[in-house]
Amino acid sequence: MRITGISTHVVGTPWRNLTYVQVHTDEGITGVGETRMLGHTDALLGYLREAEANHIAGSDPFAVEDLVRRMKYGDYGRAGEIVMSGIACVEMACWDIKGKALGVPVWQLLGGKVTDKVKAYANGWYTVERTPEAFHKAASTVVERGYRALKLDPFGTGHFELDHAETLHSLSLVEAVRDAIGPETELLVEMHGRFSPATAVRLAAELERFQPSWLEEPVPPENLKALAKVAEKTPLPIATGERIHDRIEFRELFESQAADIIQPDLGHIGGIGETRKLAATAETHYVLVAPHNVGGSVLTAASLQLAGCTPNFKILEHFNDFADAEIKKVVKGAPQVVDGYFQLSHEPGLGVELDTDAAAEFPQQQARFDLWAEGWEKRNPKGGRK
Repeated sequence: MRITGISTHVVGTPWRNLTYVQVHTDEGITGVGETRMLGHTDALLGYLREAEANHIAGSDPFAVEDLVRRMKYGDYGRAGEIVMSGIACVEMACWDIKGKALGVPVWQLLGGKVTDKVKAYANGWYTVERTPEAFHKAASTVVERGYRALKLDPFGTGHFELDHAETLHSLSLVEAVRDAIGPETELLVEMHGRFSPATAVRLAAELERFQPSWLEEPVPPENLKALAKVAEKTPLPIATGERIHDRIEFRELFESQAADIIQPDLGHIGGIGETRKLAATAETHYVLVAPHNVGGSVLTAASLQLAGCTPNFKILEHFNDFADAEIKKVVKGAPQVVDGYFQLSHEPGLGVELDTDAAAEFPQQQARFDLWAEGWEKRNPKGGRK
């Protein structure tokens, strides 16, 4: 079997473009992969056009390791977010082809399942006015839909510091959410790399009474010593990793012991196999894995294949029940959350198919997501700016 070529399809919304890549073969089997780029979609498409000619066309889709190696190192320049995201889309699609050809789900090819279900947490649900009342009502809706975990960034446009008034307001939002969801539902607090270590430590102390399951990216991701400083001064678990695009770069994070949960994005770190290797390394450091997952249903399906065979997998993020829920129709067999969990698919490959006709209903947009703009949480860039 050989790859004859690829086709790309961009599904657009005002705040995110989702790029789907179909990999076609001479035996008529087509696989699909996905990533979500922020502001670099055209660059990704340009890279994929060159990679198709230089690396992909003519390759054996079963030889996933060889194709990833050539795409990552064969152009000599150091692979960053765009290259690793392109690799991820093609790599996922190759696993999909391999599973379909052999008649088994991808998790079976990666060592077999360790679980039948995967806990989900909701994100994208707080596209409302930034008031305790609105957040309380929105969080109640999440629980009513069966979710047993949710995440929020309550900190507005906070950057390095957060003044006293804004601190009180942000904490009031968390308090409202905890009241709405009760003590048994997991509460995850996102900081989006906003703060200085001192501010992050101060806020962590204030948040302890709400018993969050983690603090995510309390400081900007570039300085691991700053992250370690926060970790040393709070008992709350620290989660990070969505903006690391090469598993090798996690080495220093593991050595620092600054993170309790890592959050690689399968769509940015080279795909399923690269994340599986990273998860195995994390397990040797007693670190859990909870992938960043802001994409659509193909990326969710790929993340679930990893979850099914990974002993140290904690939980999976899910946007598509609350933000742009209509885009789920572009994927046949889209994973669904039932009573707070995804059920592991037993269908061959990734267990999903891209509906290209449905995808065409959502053309690429000039998508923006600016965490420093007033009203960013509404995920409506035109309405969210002053």
